[in-house]
Amino acid sequence: MDHADLYLLRETYNQKCMSICFNGPFSQGLIEEIGNALRTYLKSEDANTSASLDVFAVYVEIAQNIRQYSSLRGYNEADASATVVIGRDNDGRHVISAGNIVEVADGESLCERINELAQMDKTQLKAAYKEQLRKPRDESTPDSGAGLGLIDIARKASSPVSCALRPVNAGSRLFFSLQVVI
Repeated sequence: MDHADLYLLRETYNQKCMSICFNGPFSQGLIEEIGNALRTYLKSEDANTSASLDVFAVYVEIAQNIRQYSSLRGYNEADASATVVIGRDNDGRHVISAGNIVEVADGESLCERINELAQMDKTQLKAAYKEQLRKPRDESTPDSGAGLGLIDIARKASSPVSCALRPVNAGSRLFFSLQVVI
């Protein structure tokens, strides 16, 4: 990348109100460091305390899910990479966007679950959360996923969560992206 490209990237970030961006493989230490930077950023902009806590919690849940998924699938560093962008929309709400490589069946299943949650109102999400809490967790199935964390993300969102899938690697895998507005 040359200097002009860096300037254009900066201008794009500013135009799209992107504050924190990361692209690469997640380690636990990196998740924590980005989390610390996010906290500092949220404090500096005097964000609503409740919204700040929700933004931070959603970031951590998403980052941990990406890290666990990549580890579970045994992805190499390139395939374990993720992209996370935190910014604002035109109404001043925080937007957390994240994406990573997933297996086709996993991505389709996850999108189906997210679309179900997106159709629920706050009361239905609360009921789904309580129902999921009561379900016994199957420790023998570490990738049971799309449980409490995803429901909690949907509950914190100020508008329905959205997701998309995009084919990569000649269609053998997908790029899954999630957007949460708080």
